[in-house]
Amino acid sequence: MRFLLLLPFALPAFSATPTYSKDVAPILFKHCAGCHRPNDIAPMSLLDYKATRPWAKSIRQAVLSRKMPPWFADPKFGHFSNDPSLTSKEIDAIKSWADAGAPEGNVADLPPAPKFIAGWQLGKPDVVVDIGEDHVITPGEDAYEHFTVETNFKQGMWIRAAEIQPGNRQVVHHVHVLLVQDDPKMMEVAGTTNSPTLAKYLLREGKLTRIRADAPIVNDACVANVPDLPYLKGFQEGALASFLPGRPPDVFPEGTAKWIPPAGKLEFVVHYARISGKPQTDRTSVGFYLAPGGKPEQVMHRMDLRNFFLSIPANEANHEVRRCYDFEADKLLLSFTPHMHYRAKDVTYELTRPNGKKEILLAVPRYDFNWQLVYRLAQPVLVEKGSRLKVTAHYDNSPNNKANPDPKLTIRWGDKSEEEMMTSWIEYLDAPAKRTALQK
Repeated sequence: MRFLLLLPFALPAFSATPTYSKDVAPILFKHCAGCHRPNDIAPMSLLDYKATRPWAKSIRQAVLSRKMPPWFADPKFGHFSNDPSLTSKEIDAIKSWADAGAPEGNVADLPPAPKFIAGWQLGKPDVVVDIGEDHVITPGEDAYEHFTVETNFKQGMWIRAAEIQPGNRQVVHHVHVLLVQDDPKMMEVAGTTNSPTLAKYLLREGKLTRIRADAPIVNDACVANVPDLPYLKGFQEGALASFLPGRPPDVFPEGTAKWIPPAGKLEFVVHYARISGKPQTDRTSVGFYLAPGGKPEQVMHRMDLRNFFLSIPANEANHEVRRCYDFEADKLLLSFTPHMHYRAKDVTYELTRPNGKKEILLAVPRYDFNWQLVYRLAQPVLVEKGSRLKVTAHYDNSPNNKANPDPKLTIRWGDKSEEEMMTSWIEYLDAPAKRTALQK
């Protein structure tokens, strides 16, 4: 006797094993190739199967743990347009591909690899300016170098984007490009060389600067009676562009731009990391991309918030440092870039509006000095005059922090990576009198 088994539902169709050409390459090209390509910051290229195959297990582990692509914003707070996080479907595809032995598949399924023009992520710039010399970096310690160069621009220009290209990625840790101002007070930014009001609190050692050990200590710069010390109130005007590990080029929203006047000067502030062995050379440059149509609807700005007077006790595992800014006018906030060093643990940006309502705009629960990311808001946040932005950071100076250079030391602000900083670079627009497309 034969029995017919009737199923109440159809059996699921098992999909074919994912392959590099059809399933994995599109993910890597979209999310990873910006860094994982020849002569760039990542240790290996993922632009072809031959180069990718030996790393299949490592890629699997990195995406399952969400270590890659690097992204540290707490998903409970805010939405960001440049979030590179993989979807569950993309993670499953990479896992299944690696578990199946990382097959290549049919090369006919392979999409075109992304094209990069001579190392420029944004394509060929309209104008390129470099530091003006082949700078020699000698082995030893970190160094902060300042290069002032003439642009020789016959006409001023509005720029829609700027991309800094290190001449030698093995030695360049981060770079700021500033517009030199006639007023020295406007140049007190991106380092301490041009900070006369801070000078009496500084100790200079060769190419590096630190806050003196006997300088006042202000870990909470948000208290009502905060001391009258440099840069604990208000903000400093930010740079034209910056380069940091993991930070993409500066691309300004449509309808916005930054201005470079005719015959303007640029200052490159370059942090050269410590090297060993033979001396090396660098010729870092910046590429500018012109804004179409001349003057934009709105001018892009960057505010820099710092607390130079932090002091982190030895062996302290959760030391808190704060910096606040009280808005003197309506502004549209566009992005946040926190910058700290090895002992940094986390950072949170909390806004309190004039009516007392609080909201967390960004929380980074696991800060990583190796990936200093920019977090671009999916929609600009309109902040009313009278609001307060509170930046709260925690530092782990204990032996439990594997990245800690020396937990036995009390740490102050300093240029060296082994010392500390508490800095935020925040892009913003002056809020227009009437509603614009950027606010919709």
